[in-house]
Amino acid sequence: MDSIIVRGGGPLSGRVPIAGAKNACLALMPATLLTDEPLTLTNVPRLSDIATMTRLLQSLGAEVSELQEGRVLVLSGLGADNPRADYEIVRRMRASNLVLGPLLARHGRAEVSLPGGCAIGARPMDIHVAGLQALGAEIELRDGYLHARAPKGLRGAQLTLRFASVGATENILMAAVLARGTTVISNAAREPEIVDLARCLRSMGARIEGEGSGTITIDGVERLHGATHPVVSDRIELGTYMLAPAIAGGAVEFPGGRVDLLRAFCEKLDEAGVSISETGAGLRVARGDGPVRAVDVRTGVYPGFPTDLQAQMMALLCTARGTSVLEETVFENRFMHAPELMRMGADIEVRGGTATVRGVSRLKGAPVMATDLRASVSLILAALAAEGETRVSRVYHLDRGYEQVVRKFRAIGADIERVPG
Repeated sequence: MDSIIVRGGGPLSGRVPIAGAKNACLALMPATLLTDEPLTLTNVPRLSDIATMTRLLQSLGAEVSELQEGRVLVLSGLGADNPRADYEIVRRMRASNLVLGPLLARHGRAEVSLPGGCAIGARPMDIHVAGLQALGAEIELRDGYLHARAPKGLRGAQLTLRFASVGATENILMAAVLARGTTVISNAAREPEIVDLARCLRSMGARIEGEGSGTITIDGVERLHGATHPVVSDRIELGTYMLAPAIAGGAVEFPGGRVDLLRAFCEKLDEAGVSISETGAGLRVARGDGPVRAVDVRTGVYPGFPTDLQAQMMALLCTARGTSVLEETVFENRFMHAPELMRMGADIEVRGGTATVRGVSRLKGAPVMATDLRASVSLILAALAAEGETRVSRVYHLDRGYEQVVRKFRAIGADIERVPG
């Protein structure tokens, strides 16, 4: 099993290009099931999760072709006549459940295994199920599979999500575009990935209004057509690499970076004393001499502080001046990186959904183990500021969400290498 070795050093400098958003692409790909015509996605990230979604769609009968070394995907749902998403594929990735809505909308039936993914909480499917049932679907759980039918087709409805779930909003949105009548989703998720999906569906002929707000209105249409759509930039990758100069010092530029994708996160970096400036090409992030200031962070649904940047932010605050409090409100069990940071000398106390971080003057390199995708990169970030060598094991998690992570860190001066296990 591969490991990543990081030797803490001096300040960083250079440029980091940001890939297309994994979470956006994983929602866009199942949209091909809604039409017989080709859907072409550009700015596609080259990640293992994208490969997993490709295998899933192919198992359903869809065709997926890669162009430009995987940067462009051409998808066709013309032959997608298998409604069963098998456990052996679905268990590898939570986003596999996003085929449920499109299969129901197009074929009137679906059998989708309960999904897997990182061990950061239960993340139940009840909001997805309730929303699709409101559209007229009949759904029951048998033998670990959601068996869904819409024998009379889906029909528009007004529904309110119990929680502003991104996945549930995406599933219901894709189902509703082919439903009869009008659907109104209240308390909808507002993330940029939702906006990107709505724009893609609209380019395919869907009638959607209100994406990016808490209320999305969809007027169902009889059919969708093909389209070409660029995947939005990955705001979580952007935020992760923005923390590198904040932790290690120096200044790094991010072509294509946008503050509006990460406003709550940028506000916290500014509060901590990290400089963020907009350039003609994107963003520039810099930290001067000395530690950053402690700040309190509370994760929340968009436009709040992203839960997917909580672990990375904790790494920064380990050497901040003062005491920080991080409150995780989105997922349970998402402080599993804390004990690993403590192996590097961090002073962290976790109680339930709250972590208290008392800044220390210096972290020290140590052997640590990644527990999930975002925890993996948080340990690399911490190692950039640590004294000596850090070996991060179980880094296969990284391949799910970060493209060429070693190369990108090296490009800004980090002493980092990946070694086979």
